Amino acid sequence: MFIDHLLAAQADPVAAYAMTTGRMWSLIAAGLGLAGVAAGGLALARSTGHLRRRATPGTGTGTGTGTGTVAGTVAGTVAATGKRGAVVALVAGVTSIVIGGWVIGAAKGGPGTGYGIVGGYLDLILGLAAVVLGVLVLNRARRPA
Repeated sequence: MFIDHLLAAQADPVAAYAMTTGRMWSLIAAGLGLAGVAAGGLALARSTGHLRRRATPGTGTGTGTGTGTVAGTVAGTVAATGKRGAVVALVAGVTSIVIGGWVIGAAKGGPGTGYGIVGGYLDLILGLAAVVLGVLVLNRARRPA
């Protein structure tokens, strides 16, 4: 079967620190999940106004009104970055969930057998957290100010 070939069933006992293909896929998905959580967390912080980018000098008009001001520039940057971060969090989270579920489904043993099942469960948790953060940011961006 296709999945068995990718996870390469081990006939020999696996050392505790050996990098098997199941562990490798779990590690890749965990990295994606962490990236999604980080992107979603930053986007949520920006959308709530707790984290703002510093405006570059010379971008404001100096009058304090209108969209050409530094405050207007920062607000537009926050809105655009928040949506982009939310999409990154959603894509990375769903990818982490899919790979984690695939690793769990293909595992033929429990923890310590080298199939990466513990990492697969971690991938599901990180992916779900990234998806939740992405949805929160998108809902916040859709809400009128």
